[in-house]
Amino acid sequence: MVNLILIVSLLYLVQLIVPSVLKRTSTEAIATRAAKALHNLRESLPVFFALAILSSYLGVDANFNIALTWLILRMVYAYIYILGVSLRTVDKYGYEAQPIRGLFWAGSITCLIIMGSNLI
Repeated sequence: MVNLILIVSLLYLVQLIVPSVLKRTSTEAIATRAAKALHNLRESLPVFFALAILSSYLGVDANFNIALTWLILRMVYAYIYILGVSLRTVDKYGYEAQPIRGLFWAGSITCLIIMGSNLI
């Protein structure tokens, strides 16, 4: 689990750098989506770290595969978000509907819920 926590930390560091790199090399829309993907990761990262550290400390080995699934879902989510895969039109409030992205987000949240329930 410790190696997975380190890999997730690396994912966070990469996502920290991506918006500034994309701002220089790509369109403003893509850089903005990268910054929003980073913000979204920041919202769930503390919960993941807490659950992963507790899983390691308590020896809940069942959470390793779930944590790995969370990582994969978050990586795909960031990819879909940044590239705007299946991006629908933006409405007058600036909302960009991405139903595929929502499925990956829901899957990652489900992984966190399962990890938490395994600790009980």
